[in-house]
Amino acid sequence: MPNPKRKHTRARRDKRRAQNWKLELKSLSVCPHCGAMHHPHRICPSCGYYNGKIVMPKKEKKKETTAPKA
Repeated sequence: MPNPKRKHTRARRDKRRAQNWKLELKSLSVCPHCGAMHHPHRICPSCGYYNGKIVMPKKEKKKETTAPKA
């Protein structure tokens, strides 16, 4: 098996390794129902619609009734 004739510098090694750490932006699309940004081919987290149909109804917050303190 061939071996390198000379040692590669740390800078040369690190330049090669740095390419794998680049961050990529996630692609987002606009929901046609509410206009919010969401991942494509996923349910819209703000309105619950997918492909023009409601898939996940939006949860309503429970109203807490507090009894008056005497």
